[in-house]
Amino acid sequence: MRTDSAGRALQLLSLLQTHRFWPCAELATRLGVTERTVRRDLDRLRELGYPVDSISGKYGGYRLAAGSHIPPLVLDDEEAIAVAIGLRYAAEAAVSGIEETSLRALVKIEALLPHRLRRRVSALHSSVASLRRTAVDDVIHPESLSVFAAACRDHEYVRFGYRRSQGESSRRHVEPHQLVTAGRRWYLVAWDEDRRDWRTFRLDRIQEPRPVGSHFTLRTIPGGDAADFVASSIGLTAREHDATIVIHRPFAEIEGVLRWADHTLREEHAEHCVVRIRSEDLGRLAMTVAEIALAAPVTVIEPAELSGTIERLTTHLAGP
Repeated sequence: MRTDSAGRALQLLSLLQTHRFWPCAELATRLGVTERTVRRDLDRLRELGYPVDSISGKYGGYRLAAGSHIPPLVLDDEEAIAVAIGLRYAAEAAVSGIEETSLRALVKIEALLPHRLRRRVSALHSSVASLRRTAVDDVIHPESLSVFAAACRDHEYVRFGYRRSQGESSRRHVEPHQLVTAGRRWYLVAWDEDRRDWRTFRLDRIQEPRPVGSHFTLRTIPGGDAADFVASSIGLTAREHDATIVIHRPFAEIEGVLRWADHTLREEHAEHCVVRIRSEDLGRLAMTVAEIALAAPVTVIEPAELSGTIERLTTHLAGP
């Protein structure tokens, strides 16, 4: 029998937080105690504010319910690290107001971490750098996320104003189907009622979304996958031109430069590497090569016309 009541209570709470239904006998077996002891420990958890539901009878048991407030949480080592890391990068999110809230929560979590876990979290934070957002017009209001998340769940029509990249505004009446994240950007995949077609909307360009109150029948997103549909819509998969180049520097030395290019390492040698790069057109390929050339000499293997495009780019940059 276990005599450490505090440790046993924490183990019991950890089991309940899986939110599955636990017969009393199974909990007793897991904890190595009697069913009477389990019921006594459950009463202690209720006194601490944990809403434990019970079902009596032959097939009765217990489960943790949603309460009116947040009681203390019990996390294992890996869960605690995951929460700390998630809060750190949520503090750099594009959702308005969440940065400060995430930092406050992170300070509380890290203050409670044992030294061995705090070192692991700190090692990751110190080894990863993030680009700072320079634009202020791509911030998303949490209310918009809440409106569309609920509308996607409940299949409810939503109306909103939408500002396109050219600056024009229009009113939209849509069936919201799914939210998709791409880096710092959030997108809504929806059926546009007025245009009778599927559309992708950037959430930072949506203004004053309002649920209509009526509901729609769920449709099948083209291709069956919302993320693939967004990638196709915004051009993430459109890479119609590619080139093979030799970079006269070891790959490890220029990998940081290539992280922003759509590339594939073909060959790696002591003094150089062969890389395949892709983009929408020759002009963008030339710009990519020019950026790489700032870090190391580059030789274009193919296509031949890329060399001509780079020469023209160089001439224009040199001026008259």
